[in-house]
Formats: sequence, structure tokens, C-alpha cells
Amino acid sequence: MGLAISRKVAKLAVARNRIKRIVRESFRRHQQELASLDCVVLGRAGLAEQDNALLFASLERHWRRFAQPCVPS
Repeated sequence: MGLAISRKVAKLAVARNRIKRIVRESFRRHQQELASLDCVVLGRAGLAEQDNALLFASLERHWRRFAQPCVPS
């Protein structure tokens, strides 16, 4: 897993580190389901203003969506 949380997303290092901790913890909880995937998490504007519960819920939805097998073409 890679993280890219820039200063544009959160001015203070404390806020960037909080986001990174939350993403790492969420990924750790879902690591078994995502074992075969490489993930890169990019921060977007407004991310630093969200509370922890909302970030966890958003990441939960993303991990669940990524864990679903792709439809063969």
C-alpha cells in the first residue's frame, strides 16, 4: 500500500499523519481480503476536515468495492 497525502490536502503535519494512521489501520483490518492487490491512497482536498468515523466508513466502502472480483471481459 502506498500513501500520498500532500500539503495541499492538510497543511499541518499532524493532520497528514492522522490521515495516514487511519488509512493504515483500516487497511490492516482488511488486509486478508485485499492480499492480492496493490493499493495507492491519494488524498483529496477537504480530507483533513473529516472526522475519524467518516474516514473509516469511506475507506470501508472502498476496500469492500476493491475486494469484489472483476468481471471477465
